[in-house]
Amino acid sequence: MKVLVANLGSTSFKYRLYDMTDERQLARGGVERIGSPLSRCFVEVNGNRREEQLAVPDHAVALQWSLDRLTEPGFGCLKDAREVAAVGFKAVHAGLLTGVRLVDDNVLAAMEELNEVAPAHNPPYVRAMRILREKLPQIPLVAAFETDFHQTVPEHHRLYGVPYEWATQWGVRRYGFHGASHRYIAQRTLEIVGPKARRIISCHLGGSSSLCAIRDGKSVFTSMGMSPQSGLPQNNRVGDFDVYALPVVLKRSGKTLEEILQIMATQGGLLGVSGVSGDIRDLVAAAQAGNQRAKLALDFFAAEVRRYLGACLVELGGADVLVFTGGIGENQPAFREMVVSGLEELGFVLDRQANQQAKGEAPIHAPESRVHIWVIPTNEELIVARLTKKLLEG
Repeated sequence: MKVLVANLGSTSFKYRLYDMTDERQLARGGVERIGSPLSRCFVEVNGNRREEQLAVPDHAVALQWSLDRLTEPGFGCLKDAREVAAVGFKAVHAGLLTGVRLVDDNVLAAMEELNEVAPAHNPPYVRAMRILREKLPQIPLVAAFETDFHQTVPEHHRLYGVPYEWATQWGVRRYGFHGASHRYIAQRTLEIVGPKARRIISCHLGGSSSLCAIRDGKSVFTSMGMSPQSGLPQNNRVGDFDVYALPVVLKRSGKTLEEILQIMATQGGLLGVSGVSGDIRDLVAAAQAGNQRAKLALDFFAAEVRRYLGACLVELGGADVLVFTGGIGENQPAFREMVVSGLEELGFVLDRQANQQAKGEAPIHAPESRVHIWVIPTNEELIVARLTKKLLEG
């Protein structure tokens, strides 16, 4: 069985193609600037790369261009496009409708209802899925929701302090996200460390970040709530925020609620605090050059990660393994050190040299550390492919 895993943006289509008999990645590629006069199209098969620039009006044309290249004699890895059993999506949010599902009208309607909660994710996915269903109906579409992994979180960790009917009738509750990444870390850590890795803290740190406490392979606590804007500050999204500050901002800014929400979703987070950038690489460079707000943003981010790290520790009653993953978690040794600095009494002892030299999967804890500390690159696409395969076979 071959599964194509798609990652969609409003004007982009990226994918990886897997042969699920042995989980090999056969190809990767995508199309950028969809809808522009000239879109950038690329595909890589067996180390060979093909690039073209042409007009790609929508995501269905982007997928068809990709399938044409993947079946091209002498270049592609497929004999026929019908070898693709399904397209799997790392879908974000459909409220109380979660799990892994074939995309149908009910799924799309549930996602659409949450457009305002996940404005950067749901609208482009819904639009693209509708186009793909209409123009390429022969290919099944599968939505693997990011909220699925967190269904094992206890009810008392899923509530807000609001009237209970808001949760039961309107779905106002904590859902959690980055489920594919945290699921991969749970599975891969057990493979690497062995059965003693019962209590795992997964730190997915990147442009979007969250922590997850995992016991015996299951999520029991996570930092994100009802929306991907919650929890840790993101690169340009606000993170945790007191809703009673909104009337103050509305009154003093003279802006509408919609305008303020847009600002919080695009100009908040590390970008908002630093005034420099939401990219941690830019912040590190600016801080080293003496920019105090860039340094403040880094300190603020590290403090928020440590706050949720403490919450995970309490929920698990300690930790066996701490894993750093995501673009920041995998590639910023100085920030990893900021997170665990001073936590020796809690069992976290970093090997500074191993931390600096870590590439790929690597342990970075000192021999005397009670908690194993690892860097493990995540593989969300493989998780989506596995879940898609399981659904089709079931």
